[in-house]
Amino acid sequence: MDIRERGGGEAADGKSKRPRRKVVTFLLVVAAIAFLAAAGLRFLGIDGTRYMIATTALIPYITAAGVLLGALALVLRRWAVGTVVLLVALVLVAAVAPRAFPDPRPNGVGFTVRVMAANLLVGIADAEAVVRTAREHEVDVLAFQELTPAMVADLDRAGLDDVLPHRVFLDAPGASGAGIASRFPLTPRALAAPSSLGQAGALVDLPGQDLEVVSVHPMPPVVTDGPDQWQRDLAGLPEPDHNGLVRVLAGDFNSTLDHVGLRRLLNQGYVDAADQVGAGLEPTWPSGGGVWPPPVTIDHVLVDGRCPVEDFDVVDIPGSDHRAVIARFVVPAP
Repeated sequence: MDIRERGGGEAADGKSKRPRRKVVTFLLVVAAIAFLAAAGLRFLGIDGTRYMIATTALIPYITAAGVLLGALALVLRRWAVGTVVLLVALVLVAAVAPRAFPDPRPNGVGFTVRVMAANLLVGIADAEAVVRTAREHEVDVLAFQELTPAMVADLDRAGLDDVLPHRVFLDAPGASGAGIASRFPLTPRALAAPSSLGQAGALVDLPGQDLEVVSVHPMPPVVTDGPDQWQRDLAGLPEPDHNGLVRVLAGDFNSTLDHVGLRRLLNQGYVDAADQVGAGLEPTWPSGGGVWPPPVTIDHVLVDGRCPVEDFDVVDIPGSDHRAVIARFVVPAP
C-alpha cells in the first residue's frame, strides 16, 4: 500500500512540474529570439528605424546579457537554446571586448597634439569648467558642439582666449551651433557636407605641418522624423586624405562603434582614439553616472590611421549631458 501511494505521489509531482518546465522553456526561447534579433542588426549592418538604432547602441549590454542567457539555458539543460545563444554571444564578445584593451601601436615621430571635443548642451554647460579642463589637459584644439552666442560670451569671460586664442565659430541658438578653438592659427574650411546641425571645419597651422579638424555633430537618429538625416550627416563627413593632410573628426557622433555609419568611417582609414588605447567602452552620454538611459559611447575622436594615439581621457563637464573626450596623438612629420 505504501509503495503504490509513493509511486502515485511521484507521478503527480512529475505532472505538476511539466507546466513549469514549459513556461521556463518558453521564456528562454522568447529571450533568445530577442537577443538573436538584436545581434542580427549588428551582424547584418542594419540601422533601420530609430528603435533599431537605439538597440544597436546597447550592443555591449546585449552582449553581456547574451552570455548570461546562454549560460543560464545550459544550466537549465535547454541545450539547443543555450548553445545557439552562447555561440552568437561569443561572436559579439569578439567584436566588443577588444575595445577594452589597448592595441599595439608604433612610437610616434612628429608633433604631439591634444584634441578635445565638448557638447555644451545648447549652451548651458559650465564655461569655466570647459576652459579649466582645456587648460589642465593642455588642449591644443577644442571642438565645440551646441555652441550658442551666449556660451561664446561665457567662454570669453572664463578666459578661453588665454588658453586657445584662435577660433572658427559658427555659433547659433539651440543645438545648431559649432566651433573650433585652437592654440595655433586656424583657417576656416568647409570639410563636411551641408548638415542639419553645424559642423565647423578648420585647418590648424601646427609648427612645421598642418592638420584638418571637423567638429562633428549629426542629427540624433532617435528624433521623431526618423534617422534619415542622421545617416546623411554621417555620410557627408570627409574621408581621410591618405596622401594629403592628416584629418581629425571630433565630437558628438550620436553613434557608437556598432553603428554602420561610424564603422564605415573606420573602414575608410580613421581609427577611434579611445579604442586604440583600451578606453572604447568608456561611456560619454548621458553624464552623471545614472543607469537609465543606459550610458553609451557616442562621443569620439577619430584620427587618421597614420597617427599613433598615445592617450585618451573622458571628463565630466558640469551642466552638460555629455562628457568631454580628449585624445593625445602624434601627427607624423611631413
